[in-house]
Amino acid sequence: HVQLVESGGGSAQAGGSLRLSCRASFGGIFGSYTQYCMGWFRQGAGLQREGVAAISSVGATYYVDSVKGRFTISKDNAKNTVFLQMNSLKPEDTAMYYCAADRTSFCGGTWYASWRYGDWGQGTQVTVS
Repeated sequence: HVQLVESGGGSAQAGGSLRLSCRASFGGIFGSYTQYCMGWFRQGAGLQREGVAAISSVGATYYVDSVKGRFTISKDNAKNTVFLQMNSLKPEDTAMYYCAADRTSFCGGTWYASWRYGDWGQGTQVTVS
């Protein structure tokens, strides 16, 4: 079981930046981010949850088209933390953002599918005006 805690959300003006963090506490045999595909998802009011970005165990990254060139996902394995740097924010980026973990080192073509992620954080709100 993995415990995920997001932080870094808040309010920003359009064109501004925010950096989200997701710190993980691992238990059992799954001891580090090196064995997981980690994803960031978001859910706006009245909308379905969508995959925003993901990073594999070897650092391969994936993004939804709407954030390419603006958002960057990265991780620090030593600190068990995944980051989402969000630049050039737009009002449509307003949502609750969730960190998620999949016990598969490979993200691949279904990185955006919420069903494959077994562990989720509580979410952090991002509001862009």
